[in-house]
Amino acid sequence: MLKSYIENIEKWREEFSFYVPIKVRFSDTDMYGHLNNTVPIVYFEQARIDFFNHLGLMEDWTDQDVNNIPVVADIQCDYLKQVYFNEPLKVYAKIAKIGSSSVDLHYLGVDHLEQICFTGRGTIVQINQNNGKSASWTEKQLEKLSGSKK
Repeated sequence: MLKSYIENIEKWREEFSFYVPIKVRFSDTDMYGHLNNTVPIVYFEQARIDFFNHLGLMEDWTDQDVNNIPVVADIQCDYLKQVYFNEPLKVYAKIAKIGSSSVDLHYLGVDHLEQICFTGRGTIVQINQNNGKSASWTEKQLEKLSGSKK
């Protein structure tokens, strides 16, 4: 069950605190009634946006006068347990590593019994939308990112 980005599942899991509650919609399922394999990526997006909003970073990226935006550089999902229509889930997000213009996030999806359904990881890079090149975090952004790791 351990994935390359998880060294110790118990310790890794304990490091999560931020989550979004999600209820599996009918449209999230396939013809067999279980969660379509593409949907956890959408759940990761929701958790990521809410997490960044919680940290106060979304206001930086939605400001019309700011040219920097976050983009997903890569994303990975590992499926561990089937999920079905109408199940309540918690999808967690946390920072694993902060780079000069990037952040590696880890994700955890659990069911109402706190059983792990899926895990994931991904790299988000801040880019300048005028030139498409990576843009370093500001001091203020680094403080917000670093504060979430405490």
